[in-house]
Amino acid sequence: MRQCFSRHRVLSQLAQALRPAAAAPARTYSAAAKEITVREALNTALDEEMSADPSVFLMGEEVGEYQGAYKISKGLLDKYGPDRVLDTPITEAGFTGIGVGAAYHGLRPIVEFMTFNFSMQAIDHIINSAAKSNYMSAGQISVPIVFRGPNGAAAGVGAQHSQCYAAWYAHVPGLKVLAPYSAEDARGLLKAAIRDPDPVVFLENELLYGESFPVSAEVLDSSFCLPIGKAKIERQGKDVTITAFSKMVGYALQAADILAKEGISAEVINLRSIRPLDRAAINASVRKTNRLVTVEEGFPQHGIGAEICMSVVEDSFEYLDAPVERIAGADVPMPYAANLERMAVPQVDDIVRAAKRACYRAAVPMAATA
Repeated sequence: MRQCFSRHRVLSQLAQALRPAAAAPARTYSAAAKEITVREALNTALDEEMSADPSVFLMGEEVGEYQGAYKISKGLLDKYGPDRVLDTPITEAGFTGIGVGAAYHGLRPIVEFMTFNFSMQAIDHIINSAAKSNYMSAGQISVPIVFRGPNGAAAGVGAQHSQCYAAWYAHVPGLKVLAPYSAEDARGLLKAAIRDPDPVVFLENELLYGESFPVSAEVLDSSFCLPIGKAKIERQGKDVTITAFSKMVGYALQAADILAKEGISAEVINLRSIRPLDRAAINASVRKTNRLVTVEEGFPQHGIGAEICMSVVEDSFEYLDAPVERIAGADVPMPYAANLERMAVPQVDDIVRAAKRACYRAAVPMAATA
């Protein structure tokens, strides 16, 4: 059944590739040296970290001979051999447990899930074994392991293979949860995750793998690494703050371009790190713009947007000129039909409308809008 699903994913990706590409938002990058795809960024990060540290190894389904279901591990088997690039059976619970055990003994495993939906088979090892062992051992056991793979909605793969796990794993003490958007994010955050002494859930996005981004010479340097727990201001603004992560950052930037044409200056924050969350950056932005729109493709209830909203209410409530606007996926299992699937995930227009509501409501006293 998994093989049928893999073939279906290939067909889905081909169909996605044939669709007209959305216009990329105009952005300024300093000292851009070249463009690389997110796939290349992840591949080079893996290669450099495996070269620098012999305790790092990769394991998962099809990561070796097939070079990864999405070709993230291309060339690594030839370079490092089958002892460090391990093809596993289709048994997430089994190979994830092996990875956690290896981390207990000082190795640095990178466990690849073909999709994070399959991580549910291994969630006991991730939460009860990896996340809690350092605390339960009073710091005697470190678990330096990375769980990585595509997360969230793809295209036409149905309800069981289209879920965003950011809120699921961000709920758990002991885990760090990262969600890259650009090639810079992917490269710098994956290096940070591999070097970190704690378990890291690394949530990629299948639809971003083929996207190209300008990167500087600094990003391409083998020593490049991004700090965990720090957001990035992708676009400066003064009228409304928009927070997003992963694929939704691109949508937020497109929305900001549209809003700018209508005289609304939006500040876009790329969260990068879901746990720990850069509350300071979010609150500093809200204190400047006085309005907030949160964007995520996961389910709305108990989501990342809800946590961000509470953080702002706790720390910056008196700065808000309008109620917080929350954009999230529909509170239903993902539909299979393409037209319904599009309605179930946030779109650029949804972000534009929410930002306008926040800005226009701010012109009227909040009590009068109740």
